[in-house]
Amino acid sequence: MSTALRHWHLDRDAAGIAWAAIDVADSGANTLGSDVLREFGLLLDQLSAQPPRGLVILSGKSAGYIAGADLEEYTRIETTEGIAEIIRRNTALFDRLEALPFPTLALIRGHCMGGGLELSLACRYRIAVDEPGTRLSLPEVMLGIVPGWGGMKRLPRLIGPAAAMDMMLTGKGIDARRAKKMGLVDDAVPPRVMEAAARNVVLSGAPAHRPPFLQRLLNGPLKFVVASGARKQVAKRARREHYPAPYAIIDTWQRYDGDWLQMPASDPSSLSSIFAQGTARNLVRVFFLQQRLKGLGKQDIADFKPRHVHVIGAGVMGGDIAAWCVQRGMTVTLQDQTVERIAPAIARAAEGFGKKWRNDRREVRFALDRLIADPSGGGVAQADVIIEAIYENLEAKQALFRDLEQRAKPDAVLASNTSSLKLEDIAQAMAQPQRLVGIHFFNPVAKMPLVEVVRGADSDDGQVARATSFVHKLDKLPLPVKSAPGFLVNAVLGPYLLEAMRCVDEGIAPEVVDEAALAFGMPMGPIELADTVGLDVAMAAGKGLTDAAAPPRRLQALFDAGKLGKKTGEGFYTWLDGKPQKKAVTQAAAQVPAGLADRMIRPLLEATQRLVAEGVVADAELADAGVIFGTGFAPFTGGPMNYLAARK
Repeated sequence: MSTALRHWHLDRDAAGIAWAAIDVADSGANTLGSDVLREFGLLLDQLSAQPPRGLVILSGKSAGYIAGADLEEYTRIETTEGIAEIIRRNTALFDRLEALPFPTLALIRGHCMGGGLELSLACRYRIAVDEPGTRLSLPEVMLGIVPGWGGMKRLPRLIGPAAAMDMMLTGKGIDARRAKKMGLVDDAVPPRVMEAAARNVVLSGAPAHRPPFLQRLLNGPLKFVVASGARKQVAKRARREHYPAPYAIIDTWQRYDGDWLQMPASDPSSLSSIFAQGTARNLVRVFFLQQRLKGLGKQDIADFKPRHVHVIGAGVMGGDIAAWCVQRGMTVTLQDQTVERIAPAIARAAEGFGKKWRNDRREVRFALDRLIADPSGGGVAQADVIIEAIYENLEAKQALFRDLEQRAKPDAVLASNTSSLKLEDIAQAMAQPQRLVGIHFFNPVAKMPLVEVVRGADSDDGQVARATSFVHKLDKLPLPVKSAPGFLVNAVLGPYLLEAMRCVDEGIAPEVVDEAALAFGMPMGPIELADTVGLDVAMAAGKGLTDAAAPPRRLQALFDAGKLGKKTGEGFYTWLDGKPQKKAVTQAAAQVPAGLADRMIRPLLEATQRLVAEGVVADAELADAGVIFGTGFAPFTGGPMNYLAARK
């Protein structure tokens, strides 16, 4: 007698193969919540009672395989023991899947993440559908946790510990072809033959994949070799006191064969220690903040489909905005005073396209065909979105938008990429000031996920919605902010950088200042950051974004001498091959005065509080999201407002 299931559909074909399709009810994605996995246990009961010739597990949804665990369910669990119980229950369930007496196969089409990949690893075989949407990953480390349902044990055994550690410690996704090459899946096939391929493999009787002999040694008596190398690599990018999860993955695999629950609670890598430390809770919070930003763009004008973007200003920022739009399938006309001024931007774009599509010259050529030099500005009349990215001069921007509103389509989005001027001031010259919005990118465009969508006092709701939708279609995170000097991100960075430079004026070495910030958890020290963006930019921004009567003395002296940082080869640091020449980290760390990090971070925290209070950003959550994704503010804290709340 079969049991009715809400989240799974079980069918048997004429060949005796059981096809179990996961289709989580009332959800656009398949996630592994307790109810879904309880039903999976019932499904296994049915199959055990009437064994098929083979079992194929696939998705019943049109897009996506399994997106991992139900994180919202985890946030409702208040005790470590409650989390441990879920881990025990799900690990036992996947062990049961692995022990089934008939062959099992995971037919993976779309994203297969976290618990979804751990379920697939418990099958004898795996087939990945070779199309762009298929990605396999164990991203738990990015949430401050570990693959706790058997993945830390099974993945190293399947593909070897070095490749497994790389996946688990970075959280990066693997496409179908790469997965086949490394042995993660048995085959990568096109969609049209996926079911036939699954049928053939599950009935093949072939042995399960095993890695080469050397990899099996490294997963056994030579574990210490891989573990030692992995710890050294992790130490270069993550401090254990801030991000304990990657160290826990290494320790658990090396000492307990991937069984996290076997680790004593007193161990710093144990489940109890990690959840008590707080990083996991905060990183899960950051994940939901990211989802909120993604939802903002998706909920705006769904039928707004910009195909033609016109960018004015072919400098580094304008050229990189144009290239990013092209990579997202849009046609871009790029305007500047002459073709010669546009040429470097197109050359940079060609280099970027070559890296993105290094095995597909045809795709590179098509991309370059969509990037059109347009010194006369003829593309304005056809563009759906027009982005101004010229130098920060109010009169020049006013003249430009006065002209643009007369030549652009009536429904075209008119946007400024200004970083310091108020939209209201620019819009004063326009007959229809409601058409102007801000779309503020950050440098480097390709790496920075956040884009501020700026509403001026007169901005039309529809224009703001279209701008937000446009940013979403660029695969960026749109942050709604009101027009104010520096908006959110630059307005909080300015006081932070100013305080850091005041420390240098007081005689504290730049290396020591940077080391204090790194020890706090910032991705880059403030002095190195200032050198990187350019001391001319720091000078200009400082005039409008801080209340300082005069710039810091050292900054002024370097600016006057034309030493502008990385771009000129010398600033606070001397730069060689794109890298600052610093004292040894251990030497700088030993010299950090007590309270230095708090002193520098305090102005950033105060600025964030003020901007929330003034309504520049709608609430504390959006402020935290903006500062994390726009500045890299230590994600393990959950953001500046969350950090302040935790300190009270």
